[in-house]
Amino acid sequence: MSSANGIWAVVPVKDTSAAKQRLAASVPQSLRQQLMLAMLEDVLAALAEAPGLAGRLLVTADPGAQDLGARYGFAWLTDGAADGHTGAVAAAARHLAKTGAAGMLTVPGDIPLVTAAEIAQLLQAHRAPPAFTIAPSHDELGSNAIVVSPPDAVPLRFGDNSFFPHLAAAEARGIRPTVLHLPGIALDIDNPGDLGHFARLGSRTRAGLWLADNMPTFAAAAIGQPGR
Repeated sequence: MSSANGIWAVVPVKDTSAAKQRLAASVPQSLRQQLMLAMLEDVLAALAEAPGLAGRLLVTADPGAQDLGARYGFAWLTDGAADGHTGAVAAAARHLAKTGAAGMLTVPGDIPLVTAAEIAQLLQAHRAPPAFTIAPSHDELGSNAIVVSPPDAVPLRFGDNSFFPHLAAAEARGIRPTVLHLPGIALDIDNPGDLGHFARLGSRTRAGLWLADNMPTFAAAAIGQPGR
């Protein structure tokens, strides 16, 4: 796959002190930031290990996220960091297009089961530009990983129901999208049901170990609940 050369990874990160409001019923505010940073570290570690990326970039003004990014070799932008997921990714796409990057891979910071091998699969499946590759969330509503080349070839709009609109946006630009279903990328931790499912998996990820150590009562209760 020739077009992986020159593709930059982009991870937008909001203010982690106010992270994951939809988990408020399950996770105290004092712990949500820690959970978000543990999940983010799992994502950054996978991207750092993935071969074939030209560079790695956070879009964030959050000091904790920036510190983690520096540890894993990420640069960061603050432009667009306060403009939501869509605005942050759009700012990164503009930046990468201006600097001549061949393409952009963007993933969120809340998919702790992602692996370097899954990232490699995405890059290997990505066609020569112009091209668009996407891995949806488990419910085929969210867009949990997108590779696009050039970086601004397709307008991206994230939200609770973005997967099929993204397919349509690529096709409107004359690009046949490539779709991959990857189990690690598919699980984003957005709500208590996602967190319960993740707890039941008992993963050895940083987020999984953090959950077992810091919220044992929740994790034990989740294990006894029926699967999603």
